[in-house]
Amino acid sequence: MNTVLIDLTYLLASILFIFGIKGLTHPRTAVRGNLLGATGMLLAVVTTLADGQIFGSGLEGLGLILVGVLLGSVIGATLALKIEMTAVPQMVALLNAFGGGASALIAGAVLAEAGEPGLQTTVATVASGIIGSVTFWGSLVAFDKLQGLLLPDQPVHFPAQQAINVLLGLAALGLGVWVVAGPGGSDQITTYGLLVAVGSVLGVLLTIPIGPPVRTSTLGWGADTPVAIALLNSYSGLAAASTGFVLDNNILIITGSLVGASGTILTLIMCKAMNRSLMNVLLGAIGPDSGGVASADEVYAGRVKSASPEEVAMLFDGARRVVVVPGYGMAVAQAQHQVRDLATLLESRGTEVEFAIHPVAGRMPGHMNVLLAEADIDYDKLREMDDINPSFPQTDVALIIGANDIVNPDARNDPSSPIAGMPILDVDKSRTVVVVKRSLSPGFAGIPNPLFAADNTLMLFADGKQAVIDLISAVKEA
Repeated sequence: MNTVLIDLTYLLASILFIFGIKGLTHPRTAVRGNLLGATGMLLAVVTTLADGQIFGSGLEGLGLILVGVLLGSVIGATLALKIEMTAVPQMVALLNAFGGGASALIAGAVLAEAGEPGLQTTVATVASGIIGSVTFWGSLVAFDKLQGLLLPDQPVHFPAQQAINVLLGLAALGLGVWVVAGPGGSDQITTYGLLVAVGSVLGVLLTIPIGPPVRTSTLGWGADTPVAIALLNSYSGLAAASTGFVLDNNILIITGSLVGASGTILTLIMCKAMNRSLMNVLLGAIGPDSGGVASADEVYAGRVKSASPEEVAMLFDGARRVVVVPGYGMAVAQAQHQVRDLATLLESRGTEVEFAIHPVAGRMPGHMNVLLAEADIDYDKLREMDDINPSFPQTDVALIIGANDIVNPDARNDPSSPIAGMPILDVDKSRTVVVVKRSLSPGFAGIPNPLFAADNTLMLFADGKQAVIDLISAVKEA
């Protein structure tokens, strides 16, 4: 295939990727953006297979590649069709793992085949090996924590953990220098294998501290995990870009750079939303301070007021504006469709209903947006934190479903709190707050929430889905 034609096709594919990412920024254009990105990937794959420099192993090799493409397509389509919305973060973690693992394997295969690779190839191979192996095993750890299969519920800490991570990082870099500057041949391949092994251990150790100090049956893992997944997504892009340099493939470089840059930006946005540094998240350094954190008994002390669905329905009956705050508890209960029905019912009675979305609500970036979009809730009703916070004083009822720390006023009022400075939804400024929750169990920070004991708060203790169903019945009967 003509080199100029290949480069022009890669350029077209890159433009489609860029417009595809742009389309994904809004639900109205998301489907089109997805199609543009998929079309760009199809062009990239077909062009790469037609390039004799990339694929020159004859019909037998082409047959193996096509079998791999077919198997991957069947597995991917099956998972995409069967995956539950609450398990999308696990699937994203697996996709990150596959991307990182593929990059490390391809770079190693090229190194083994090259004979006497040049400086660009060896440097890029080292980058692919380190980043790819860290991404693969780190993403598998994130997947396991989300799925709850093998690893313990609590973050794993041990003495000198950070020092060991630093030593492993230095060891990986030292092995990388040996791959680049040392003798070639079998010694170079062996050294690369050791580099991947060290990177794999580092990936596990960097990820096992991620998560809250406590894990509740209702809320699952806290806000650390979405940030970790976003960061690992960035790593998978950087590994792919490095492999692009190994293969001298422009489209892989461009695509990996897009993924790496967008993942990094998203990670920084989420860290800002938590008022935490990226290093703080990676080291799992969140949790109640050893002193200065009030106990649940001190915070609640008989001040929590429980309400029935009928009492909440009476509040809705006189409300002109209601704001719904979804959290991971809504996702666990799979209550998004019932929430939509409740919102539709209230709107039919003349009540304005909007949804307040916190950046780190749920298990991954945009988790609440995806769940509510699945329930066909108009995206114009979904308001971001900075946009909706000024309107809470004019809100008659704030209905919180399964959220905790993202509405904890201690983040704003108590400088000694572990979540001090973390931007929150100002629901406590509403006239009345109704919290749907199974119990008074803490969120990812492991601290009590004084909102639950506030004078203007009512607690509706129930499963999220059943509570909303009961609220719908009570509103209809009111």
